[in-house]
Amino acid sequence: MSKRAFIFPGQASQYVGMGRDLYEHFETARRIYDQADELVAFDLKSVSFDGPEERLTQTRYTQPAVLVHSVAAAELLKKQGIAPDAVAGHSLGAYAALVIAGVLGFEDALRAVCVRASLMQEAGEQHPGTMAAIIGLSDGAVRAICDTASREGDGVCPANFNAPGQVVVSGTIPAVHRVMEQAREAGAKRVIKLSVSGAFHSPLMDLVGRKMEQVLSGIAFSPARIPIVDNVTADVVRDPDEIRDLLIQQLTHPVRWVASMQKLVSLGIGTVIEVGPGKVLQGLMRRIDRSVRTLGADRAEDVRSFSPTESGKRPAEG
Repeated sequence: MSKRAFIFPGQASQYVGMGRDLYEHFETARRIYDQADELVAFDLKSVSFDGPEERLTQTRYTQPAVLVHSVAAAELLKKQGIAPDAVAGHSLGAYAALVIAGVLGFEDALRAVCVRASLMQEAGEQHPGTMAAIIGLSDGAVRAICDTASREGDGVCPANFNAPGQVVVSGTIPAVHRVMEQAREAGAKRVIKLSVSGAFHSPLMDLVGRKMEQVLSGIAFSPARIPIVDNVTADVVRDPDEIRDLLIQQLTHPVRWVASMQKLVSLGIGTVIEVGPGKVLQGLMRRIDRSVRTLGADRAEDVRSFSPTESGKRPAEG
């Protein structure tokens, strides 16, 4: 029998209204959201449920909101008897994966993400940068274009290897624009500038990494109870100290999502459940390996859709 993995989305999967129906239909979700509202310095439920979109898309609000949604949905699945054999998270999603794997407590993860989000937004304001998706070129071609487009103090690098033929680049605004132009000339099918507040997963986040090292050093990390596939190394990690170090590295290193999903498959994973807002990771998985079954747990109807044969018992809440 094939195994099951939970995969957790990162920033850019958010949408206004996310989590509202989970909160309205499930006591477990209400408890998690109410707990989160007491811990953060803003009305997380209001921003998640009502927006406005301009506020929700600000990094300092987006990241805590996505984390809380993901953890709430995962806890609802577990309450139904659906537990993962392994977990992985896309960038920010790593924090939700660590909560479900027993490495971090929910409160510690949320506090850390709030600091991470604020630091990343500040870094984007102090050192303006941007990101762009390049579709239809090989990883090597995108790397070569980034090398050609980079200047001293004005660089760009691959940030996300999301799917075959889909690479996101990150860097200074002029450098990213040069990559976009050169990628079109090289025959890219699509070149899309992303609506982000900074150059994530690039050297422009170096100061964030150094500050997060101090933050994470004061948080207790436990050994993982199940395999975690880290998005920096695309390998299994269980050791608390290594996990802490990789959370720092991920800020300036690319997300190796293709290799991470291939690693899950090598562990015997035949079903992945995207737990949290949106369906981005399901789409990427279908492009990486179509033999893997993809499911989602975003809305209340998704949570309820898991059958007794999938969960072992019927939903406990409703």
